[in-house]
Amino acid sequence: MLHITLPDGSQREFPGPVTVAEVAASIGAGLAKAALGGKVDGKLVDTSFRIEQNAALAIVTAKDADGLELIRHSTAHLLAYAVKELFPEAQVTIGPVIDNGFYYDFSYKRPFTPEDLAAIEKRMAELAAKDEPVVRRVLPRDEAVAYFKGLGEHYKAEIIASIPSNEDVSLYREGNFEDLCRGPHVPSTGKLKHFKLMKVAGAYWRGDHRNEMLQRVYGTAWANKEDLQNYLTMLEEAEKRDHRKLGRELDLFHLDEHSPGTVFWHPKGWTVWQEVEQYMRQVYRDNGYLEVKGPQILDKSLWEKTGHWDKYRENMFVTESEKRDYALKPMNCPGHMLIFKQGIKSYRDLPLRYGEFGNCHRNEPSGGLHGIMRVRGFTQDDGHIFCTEDQIQSEVVAFTTLLQKVYKDFGFTNIIYKLSTRPEKRIGSDESWDRAENALADGLRASGCEFQYLPGEGAFYGPKIEYTLKDAIGREWQCGTIQVDPNLPERLDVEYVGEDGNRHRPIVLHRAIVGSLERFIGILIEQHAGALPVWLAPTQVAVLNITDAQGDYCREIAAKLKKALPNQDLRVVTDLRNEKITYKIREHSLQKLPYILVAGDKEKAAGAVAVRARGNKDLGVMSLDAFVQLIAADLASKV
Repeated sequence: MLHITLPDGSQREFPGPVTVAEVAASIGAGLAKAALGGKVDGKLVDTSFRIEQNAALAIVTAKDADGLELIRHSTAHLLAYAVKELFPEAQVTIGPVIDNGFYYDFSYKRPFTPEDLAAIEKRMAELAAKDEPVVRRVLPRDEAVAYFKGLGEHYKAEIIASIPSNEDVSLYREGNFEDLCRGPHVPSTGKLKHFKLMKVAGAYWRGDHRNEMLQRVYGTAWANKEDLQNYLTMLEEAEKRDHRKLGRELDLFHLDEHSPGTVFWHPKGWTVWQEVEQYMRQVYRDNGYLEVKGPQILDKSLWEKTGHWDKYRENMFVTESEKRDYALKPMNCPGHMLIFKQGIKSYRDLPLRYGEFGNCHRNEPSGGLHGIMRVRGFTQDDGHIFCTEDQIQSEVVAFTTLLQKVYKDFGFTNIIYKLSTRPEKRIGSDESWDRAENALADGLRASGCEFQYLPGEGAFYGPKIEYTLKDAIGREWQCGTIQVDPNLPERLDVEYVGEDGNRHRPIVLHRAIVGSLERFIGILIEQHAGALPVWLAPTQVAVLNITDAQGDYCREIAAKLKKALPNQDLRVVTDLRNEKITYKIREHSLQKLPYILVAGDKEKAAGAVAVRARGNKDLGVMSLDAFVQLIAADLASKV
């Protein structure tokens, strides 16, 4: 008898080999209908998979994360099927699952148009409605190469030819379309109901710019109509919040082909930058960090010692001088090691916390650049804590508490905590990994944080915690991190004198709170839809006159406001143009100013101002002192 163990611990017996679909049917007709696949001893498989020995089985449905993966993977194939139906001369290449959807790359004689996308999506719906079975078969590699060459699918044949000759390959057929794929897939096209094609972009074959430019069609797919609609609504909101669009409209920054991947900050944008940097600089001062500054260019020999020259060389900008090779630093870590090594350090100096707003450069591919979110030149909120193994937990607690306060001040209260543990290939003993992982986990628990484990996702030298923000429209942004590293001190011969008088290696904790300042400011812009909190707003107050008779009064108000708060110069502008007051109010409202003050004859006579808050809120007439108290409260609370 064959014994199948279900997730609840119950068992079912079968006289011989049985498919996943048959097990689902034995449990109930509803489950059989809902089944998209199965997990046999933890491996995701088709419903047609035959179980031939005792095994643990979980039936996968659309309610499961694995089910959504199957839907998206299968919808990519449905896309290729529809393209081949409508454009038989198109050649198919690859079509993987990505976050929230999928894409498929095609080679075709002309660019696909929006009308083509609409026709493809319509054909996909028609093919899904036919509910054709998705059937798997296996061929020897050479036979599969010949088969796809016979179909004129030369890209597929090239992919298969790169597989070792002694291996078989699996193919999946639905109706008239058959594709190379490891699988698994949903049992029939009728399971694919809630999808939408999003856009077409260019992509080089195999990611190599020397190869043909293909057309990449992106799509999204979901388990139900509501999830699809929620996602599309979120995308609409994200488009409104796009930091590139708002950066232009609010005159914050621009990007220019004269220096691709770097940011030209305009006065307003640089004001925001300075507020973020100066805030973080105060955070450093208040929490025991010593700010340092390392050089931009470091000798090749240092990058060879750290291992970056071998593993990261293609992402580094290099230069040469007097027959010596140098690289612009892609990260700040080696510089901080060299600073620590100057002079003798004692156990009494630990923990020693260095912080730097370090300018870094990484040669990101042009196709991966995205506004100020992903650039080639950026400033890192970087820090390194030199400590002993026994100090890791207390440093994690202090860092987590600090990070939570910083995020709250910037308007983020929903934080996701993830602990990445040892990978299969790693250095160090199991005992040292146990201690490091336990110290990170205990630090999170002591901070009152619920967290999830990411098994095997740590670096080869140590585990790490990732701190991920969830923004106003539900998107996740991984910004903060703290990483245990005993490896770099070893490579660069970093030491301190212990209590026993001997030399020891410190543990280094790589840590960042906001990460790249460019990226974080982009996230801030999108989080607040450009309406930055008062303390961050590049212009906090605009003073407007109704007629020329109030011009001097408005200048007087602006001058007083700029000096109204101790240690805080309010950012105030006056608008004394000979324009209708409604026009001026609208213009400044579109710039998302926190406050607009209007002065007419009545306000001038009373020594007061009419106050309008962002969002078209009329706060009425108040004295200048009352307004100062109002904005001071905003600044203090960071709202």
